Amino acid sequence: MNGTLLSWALTAVVGLLTGHAWLNATRWLRRPPPGAASTDEPVAVLLPLRDEATRVGPCLRALLAQRGVPELEIVVLDDGSTDGTAELVRAVAAGDPRVRLLGGAPLPPGWLGKPYACQQLADRAGPQARVLVFVDADVTLGPYAVAAAVRTLRSASAVLLSPYPRIVAGSPAERLVQPLLQWLWLTFLPLAALERSPRPSLAAAGGQFLVLDRAGYRRVGGHAAVRDRILEDVELARAVKRSGGRIALADGSRLAECRMYASWPELRDGYTKSLWAAFGPPAGATAVVLLLLLLYALPPLLAVGAALAGAPTVAGVALLGYLLGVLGRLVSAGATGGRGWPDALTHPLSVAVLGWLTIRSYHLRRRGRLTWRGRPVR
Repeated sequence: MNGTLLSWALTAVVGLLTGHAWLNATRWLRRPPPGAASTDEPVAVLLPLRDEATRVGPCLRALLAQRGVPELEIVVLDDGSTDGTAELVRAVAAGDPRVRLLGGAPLPPGWLGKPYACQQLADRAGPQARVLVFVDADVTLGPYAVAAAVRTLRSASAVLLSPYPRIVAGSPAERLVQPLLQWLWLTFLPLAALERSPRPSLAAAGGQFLVLDRAGYRRVGGHAAVRDRILEDVELARAVKRSGGRIALADGSRLAECRMYASWPELRDGYTKSLWAAFGPPAGATAVVLLLLLLYALPPLLAVGAALAGAPTVAGVALLGYLLGVLGRLVSAGATGGRGWPDALTHPLSVAVLGWLTIRSYHLRRRGRLTWRGRPVR
């Protein structure tokens, strides 16, 4: 294939994918109602913690400030923290009767830490709770977030709702990589089909803020059904579909915000621990990474090379392909409360860094060196 045909082919595919992201963002992405919301259903908010003393304060204060949920309980599990997490929870809760602090049991064989913590929390939620809301310590909810999320769960007739929070990216590394989370599912997942199709392969979820109908959660088998899965959130969504339930994604950027990683080492290790599970077998991961690099990293290189070689047509078409990729990032940022300009201009570099993190993930997994929060990941 000559340069002109290659540049046109890449540009056409990127244009179609950006158009798909726009359709997802404007027509098929659920958005909880803005402003005040309320629900009469009893809700249990479940907060798993392991060495989260630097993060849990704002999270717990926001949970205590929830409105529109008359019957709300907050169950917190301290999973063997050594940094004073439990003491901080007690100080912030200040005896509020809605808060119960549990000590985590030792991790049994065959379980990973996060699923086991979530299962313990679900088991200890009060019997009156009809909805379970799992929240991570790095998430800060708005005052009506829980009520609005429960209303959206019911309006979608879903067992599981994943309202993606607004991702806060402070450092250059975060701004480079974190926006890819929403961009990937908006660009490549058909959201309308994801809700309607019973196929477990069409599933996505983010465990930072996850809302579940309790009866449906029990039918699935709870987190015990995904006890050994590093991406327990996505696997739980797939389990819901296998049980005949429905899942839904929503833009939760007006309900919650999340800063997942505060430094490059945290971000690098966080992605490394899970990318191998996200992409599946190495052959499939290789194909996906090569395709992403071909579509989004090659066009600007092709444009520069063609311009230097005196091929203005190829350079112009390749530049258009690069700009369509940038537009896709802007669409994603606009739909999910992210930072668009000028970060979107670095989209080719973002994709290249994602490729490197994926290679690192498979390499360390093959050598048995993946760990997270002091525990091995197998």
